[in-house]
Amino acid sequence: MKKLLVLALALVLALSMVACATDAEPEEKVTDAPKATEATEDEEPEEAVVMSYEEFVAAEIDSEVTVETYIQAKQGHWTDDQGVSKATFYTQNEEGAYFLYDMPCSAEEYEALTEGTKIKVTGYKAEWSGEVEIIDAKFEIIEGDQFYAAATDVTEYLGTDELINHMNKLVTFTDMTVESIEYKNGEPGDDIYVNFTKDDAAYSFCVEMYLTGPDSEVYTAVGELAAGDVVDVEGFLYWYEGPNTHITAVTVK
Repeated sequence: MKKLLVLALALVLALSMVACATDAEPEEKVTDAPKATEATEDEEPEEAVVMSYEEFVAAEIDSEVTVETYIQAKQGHWTDDQGVSKATFYTQNEEGAYFLYDMPCSAEEYEALTEGTKIKVTGYKAEWSGEVEIIDAKFEIIEGDQFYAAATDVTEYLGTDELINHMNKLVTFTDMTVESIEYKNGEPGDDIYVNFTKDDAAYSFCVEMYLTGPDSEVYTAVGELAAGDVVDVEGFLYWYEGPNTHITAVTVK
């Protein structure tokens, strides 16, 4: 009897221990879940710093440059083999001048880029046969002030190292004597090559068809010049193996 009582008590005790274990809350499972990271916005590209003309001159060829300048003349608009519309511009500000070669530019933008319009240009400084220019450029129009360059008389610098410092500016030369006139391809319709002399030295100028075409006053006026005529010449101081001014006006003395 005692044995039965002991067994019964043991059975009750065992059942109570099982019940306690069943009622206990399960342990929380700890995992190494990755921590959430904060979303970050794309960083804004740094805005290019606008150079002074002195800094542009000092910049290495093929380096990226950014300038603010003003349209002074447009030299043609066309579409290349890849379907990209481009144009070439003479530009200038109060410090110096910049030749923008083959700058991507739609027909609508070309019409909007009138003389005096201010633009910000970012591209690469390049050189071709002595001519320093900006290529592969992007631009934006800056609304507000305008600038129209007055022609600088650089006659005294002919034949000196100083002349190159006025590259691409609107300039004038006084009392130049016509030596010869030649149409490219031998007849009107294309560029006109003009040789002038001054103080027994000869200089090559050009009427650039894309800048001042056959329908312009200067094209007609230059075509009517004769050897020995003395003239004042205005134009943009382009450089090709030396000064090769693109003529925009002539005045016969």
